Amino acid sequence: MPIIIDGHNLLHSIQESNPDFGLVSDVQLCRVVSRYLKRISEKGEVVFDGTGPRDKSGFDNIENLEVSFAGARSDADTVIEDKIKANTAPKRLTIVSSDRRLRDAARKRKAIVVKSHDFWDNLCKQLARKKKIAEPSGKRQGLSEGETELWIKIFDLEE
Repeated sequence: MPIIIDGHNLLHSIQESNPDFGLVSDVQLCRVVSRYLKRISEKGEVVFDGTGPRDKSGFDNIENLEVSFAGARSDADTVIEDKIKANTAPKRLTIVSSDRRLRDAARKRKAIVVKSHDFWDNLCKQLARKKKIAEPSGKRQGLSEGETELWIKIFDLEE
């Protein structure tokens, strides 16, 4: 289920709900969202207003997340609204924004709508959870006879 995020709306929501958190840059936001998307095995896109920084190299190598800027003649809301309209499977889309215009556009196409602060809260909870590491099968089963013999030879434990 692809996730489309109104970037500046999410940044504003983070600052509003956590004033002690400090300023979060657009690059930092994208890196955190990328980690979250990787954790939940999902792909997403963040759309920011404006043209973005001159040097966009900070956005390079961000996994599972496409980053785009609306440009000088548009805004993120319009770009996201166009993406909702153009999507061939809108019921599978999740739109992250607290903007009423975007939430209404998403609901018209039956997309899932998540307010920015709810998305951020969920993201923080997911990233705070420790990821379970799969145990090696040998831990419960023990070594095979061949492996045991090999280790006996390696450590010269033969009697």
